[in-house]
Amino acid sequence: MPLAFHRKLAILADAAKYDASCASSGTAKRDSLGGRGIGSTEGAGICHSYAPDGRCISLLKILLTNFCTYDCLYCVNRVSSNVPRARFGVDEVVRLTLDFYRRNCIEGLFLSSGIIQSPDYTMEQLVEVARRLREDHDFRGYIHLKTIPDAAPDLLQRAGRYADRLSINIELPTAAGLQALAPAKDGGAIRRSMARMRLHIDDARGAVRDAQRAPQAVSLPGARATTRRAAAPRFAPAGQSTQMIVGADAADDRDILQASATLYGAYRLRRVYSSAFSPIPDAPAALPLTAAPLVREHRLYQADWLMRFYGFGHDEIAPPADAAGRSMLSLDMDPKLAWALAHRGRFPVDLNRAPREMLLRVPGLGVTSVDKLVAARRVRRVHADDLGRMRIPLAKVLPFVLADGHRPGSLLDSERLARRLAPAPSQGDLFAAA
Repeated sequence: MPLAFHRKLAILADAAKYDASCASSGTAKRDSLGGRGIGSTEGAGICHSYAPDGRCISLLKILLTNFCTYDCLYCVNRVSSNVPRARFGVDEVVRLTLDFYRRNCIEGLFLSSGIIQSPDYTMEQLVEVARRLREDHDFRGYIHLKTIPDAAPDLLQRAGRYADRLSINIELPTAAGLQALAPAKDGGAIRRSMARMRLHIDDARGAVRDAQRAPQAVSLPGARATTRRAAAPRFAPAGQSTQMIVGADAADDRDILQASATLYGAYRLRRVYSSAFSPIPDAPAALPLTAAPLVREHRLYQADWLMRFYGFGHDEIAPPADAAGRSMLSLDMDPKLAWALAHRGRFPVDLNRAPREMLLRVPGLGVTSVDKLVAARRVRRVHADDLGRMRIPLAKVLPFVLADGHRPGSLLDSERLARRLAPAPSQGDLFAAA
């Protein structure tokens, strides 16, 4: 590839790193730039995501262009930002994706873009990349398209025919924050686009179920009649996701969790990503001067997990407001432990009798561990020694449970447990600890 093409790739891959909708797995920093080795996991360009069947896959993560007509204050690619600009053509993105795929560097594409000319024009370019990959080159890899909410509904519908996942960034958790920092963006339009995508996804899944129930007879000349399943329309089988920026506006954690719960409930999003605000070049005065703590983003992801898989409501997780009127998750302990310590009267939980829903609220017990315990107690009573064999973290679990051979000490009050079980994590330990 010519040097100019490499320069464009460097600019547009780096510009895409601010979108957390395809988060990379946490790992140790290893630099492969400047001839010092290969296999960097920290540089921009390739990220890790998860396919619908749970496989971790590598995606080429780039922007079509970082030119943008919008002036969102938190965005490094805003029209008033003083950054190098570049733009790929449709053919270049298609060729680049196929080249990386054939070299076994990637298994798919994550494609976003700044807004150029108009939302419809930009969306047409994104859809055309996906169409050419699918129809002209029979590309079977994973495609994630970042969609433009103001684009025409038929363009969003076409995008879903070619992409595995679609996403529209909600950007900020409150309407006031969006109005203050991104006045050109319409929160109502974003939600209307999410609602349309939900309807298309639901219709496609319904058609798949109908086709599976009603196989069609096929008669071939000179052969017995056979059956085959009817072809069902395809629309974003991996669903839709979104991203919220954390710490760029005055929204507290209760606002963020409430917005996430609404998005999950109203639009059945597969994932609401949180992205800690980081200062950008030539930042406007309306933005914070310092980055949001990475540990805050980490706690919000843990809280999101509790809502999605552990049966917690967002209003249960968010603590009471402080003296300043803000409800913020503890940075010193995970939200599940914080909830348990705040509701000490609901513990200890009897591992042999408690319902699954309550077992999921015990600090240190995950979904897999709870399922193992429920299965084991159908056969015999659970003994404290069984927990170690199941690789359950005893120090965290035992203060909150009853089991044969174990009763927690009467002096294990909330304050002592907090000191013992919740050492504050360092920034570098966050993802390893997760």
